[in-house]
Formats: sequence, C-alpha cells, structure tokens
Amino acid sequence: MAKRDDSFDFGESASQRAKEPRADDPGAGKIAGKGHRSRLRERLLKGGAEALADYEVLEYLLFAGMRQGDTKPVAKALIARFGSLAGVLNAEPAALCQVKGVGETSAAALKSVSVAARRMARSEVIDKPVLSSWQSLLDYLATDMAHLTKERVRVLYLDAKNRLIDDHHHAEGSIDEAAIHPREVIRRAMDLGASALILVHNHPSGNPEPSRADIQITQKIAEAGAHLGVTLHDHVIVGSEGHVSLRARGLI
Repeated sequence: MAKRDDSFDFGESASQRAKEPRADDPGAGKIAGKGHRSRLRERLLKGGAEALADYEVLEYLLFAGMRQGDTKPVAKALIARFGSLAGVLNAEPAALCQVKGVGETSAAALKSVSVAARRMARSEVIDKPVLSSWQSLLDYLATDMAHLTKERVRVLYLDAKNRLIDDHHHAEGSIDEAAIHPREVIRRAMDLGASALILVHNHPSGNPEPSRADIQITQKIAEAGAHLGVTLHDHVIVGSEGHVSLRARGLI
C-alpha cells in the first residue's frame, strides 16, 4: 500500500492556495472589507429595516463616500459624537466633517438621507386635511425639528378645509414676544386667507414640556385670532423625547 503524504492538502489545489491573501498582505483588508460590504447589503435587502444595527446603517451609508476600507470605526465614532443615528443624520455637514474619516462626500451622503426623510414625511401632509392626518403631521414635525440644536418657531397656516397652505419659518430663539408677535402671526393669516393655524416650536433640550412663556404666548395668539375669525388649533412643542400638544393639555 502506498504511503500517504500528510503534507499534501487534498482539499485545495496549490493554485487555489496561492490565490488566498496572507494576513500580512496589504490587499487582504480590501478583500475582507469587500466581503463585509456584500454581507451588509445582503442583510439589508433580505432583512429589511430591522436587519441592521444603527451603526451598520451608517456603515452602509458611508460606502458612498468611502469606496474602500472599513467604515465601521467611522460609523461608531459618529454615533459616539452625536448620540444616535438620528443625531448623526440631523447634524450639520460641517460638524460631521469634524469626525475623523468623514469628508464632504460622506457628509453629503448622510445629509441626503435626512433630506429624503423630511420630504417623505412632508408628502404625507401636503394637500391633506391636517386634522384628519394628525399623526402624519406629528411625524413630519418630529423628523424636521426634534433634533435641531436651536429653538425654531414655525406657524402652519390652514385653509377652510384645514389643508396646509403655508409652512412659515417665523423665528429662531426662545419663544416669547421678542421672537414671535401675535399681531404679525394673525396679520399673515389674513394676508394668506387662512382660516386657522397651528403654532409649532422645538426644545433643543429634548424635553417638550411647555414653559410659562410657551403657555402665555399661545393664549395671546388664540385671543388675537378669535377676534378676527382665525382659529388656533394647537401649539405643538417638539423635542427628541417626544411632543406635547397644548390643546390636549387643556391650555388652549
């Protein structure tokens, strides 16, 4: 009987062994990275929204700006810097570029997702009666404002059928009479022919609980509108921790 040569690997040919990169081969990382990207893509396409962790979603988005290499460290650094996936997607491009490994192309790729999300949410509100699409409106406001780093005041003007006719960026800063003037709010409603309005602002702290100033300005606008036939439907305060409706609280 012929003696077996244990030095020979019957599972692969010499040519196959020669093609496999060594661990110290500079090209090995690129090949491994390519495999990782393919696996992420497959999980995303087959598994849907819950298939990837938040940092893995960022990894995949960063592929557009980083054609080669491992995007995982950059994705994790972004979440560490901005606190969450939503925080990253809502961050300003200049702030994103301060994270090592993120350039303008990567920042633009991330920003485009935020823009797309806002437009999708807005499409659920436009040309529909706002009061009968209330949850869609709240989703739109949360997407657009919950993670802003500055306080912003908006007034949504509605026609007689409660459809949105103007989404007006009224002011930035604390919501008091220095930032928002009841007469100006109602005058714009008259100019637009609006029958009603919804006041909206955000709390950058994340906590949407209304302050005394929030309540006072709401009541003044409601009173000013009532005299001219313009109804204040609600004042919605948005934060990363949720939202508060002053009408639901019985404050209007």
